[in-house]
Amino acid sequence: VQLQASGGGLVQAGGSLRLSCAAAGRTFSGYAMAWFRQAPGKERSFVAGITGNGGVTVYADSVKGRFTISRDNARNTVYLQMNSLKAEDTAVYSCAAGRPNLGSIRTMSMYNYWGQGTLVTVSS
Repeated sequence: VQLQASGGGLVQAGGSLRLSCAAAGRTFSGYAMAWFRQAPGKERSFVAGITGNGGVTVYADSVKGRFTISRDNARNTVYLQMNSLKAEDTAVYSCAAGRPNLGSIRTMSMYNYWGQGTLVTVSS
């Protein structure tokens, strides 16, 4: 599976961005998808995940209520709608595909395929 993330950019605090991750290769709906982020000087961390059929979504506490992950299996694309952005959301956001069970959907090592990352910068 090849993943291509896009949609990052510079936005003011309180603004919104939508990230996209287009997949090519194997059966997209067979994979759970997730977004992770890495802020400057910090380790990569889980942001949001979605099961293959889109029926279950999971969020990090820090983004719950502000971010929404969704997927369109007909378009082989997963999205991350980010609202009410804060300066602390500044990071490189990467999409990932894998087959974790629901209990492991936040675990980075469960994802086999990664996109290249897209930079989100939130100015305060």
